[in-house]
Amino acid sequence: MKIINIGGVPEHFNIPWRDTLARFKHPDYQFIWHNVAEGSGAMAAGLARGELDIAMLLTEGAVAAQQRDAEFSIVGTFTDSPLTWGIHVPANSELHEIEDIKGARYAISRIGSGSHLMSFAHARQQGWPTSALNFVIVNTLPGAITAFAEGLADVFFWERFMTQPLVDSGDFRRIGEFSAPWPAFVICARRGVMAAHEPAVNQLIEAVFRQARKFEEGSHDSVELIVSEYGLQPQDALTWLQQTRWSRKLRADTEMLANVAAVLRDAGALG
Repeated sequence: MKIINIGGVPEHFNIPWRDTLARFKHPDYQFIWHNVAEGSGAMAAGLARGELDIAMLLTEGAVAAQQRDAEFSIVGTFTDSPLTWGIHVPANSELHEIEDIKGARYAISRIGSGSHLMSFAHARQQGWPTSALNFVIVNTLPGAITAFAEGLADVFFWERFMTQPLVDSGDFRRIGEFSAPWPAFVICARRGVMAAHEPAVNQLIEAVFRQARKFEEGSHDSVELIVSEYGLQPQDALTWLQQTRWSRKLRADTEMLANVAAVLRDAGALG
């Protein structure tokens, strides 16, 4: 059996992958899912080291890694809808408005991650100097919780629905939102993987897209699953489900990817 290692963040976006892999069988391949809580930067590193063969990266993280000669290809979009980033501060913080976070310490999962790159893009949108941004690496969402609790960081960008339970519990306070003008996630493959295993990989990805359509259409059951596994309130889960659109076929939108690279380069986020 040939083994194909697949990585993604342990979040609701990847439920179609998890559900597909629980029942997908291939006579010659074993597909193994790996939760990578550290995010896109860690997955790019995993692809480079050969620990992962396929991964679901944030679009901006994948493009930024490719600009640094990453050893993977973007083979298609995974979602067609953008990611909504929540802009969070500690609940007891004296920061209350977007203007207040200028010069603050940004918690990020790692250099090159979405939380890192979106900090650049948002600062650029606000007209702030990006050269002065101050970053604190926290690795994961639990790491950001700890950094806030210990007073090590002031602001944190993360997907707004995954952080909603932390806002509800009073650990975080959301002072704004930010959406990048491109699809949230892309499917990346380590170089050589598609050439060597394309028929089987395509068969799996097509099954994932079919499962995603079922997930979109099964609103009641899907909402219950999100609520039980991720702690969202039913209305938040339904809102997320209604605004998330998964891709229907595997294709790489080269014009979109070039636009992402141009925006990140203009934001000073590519080094």
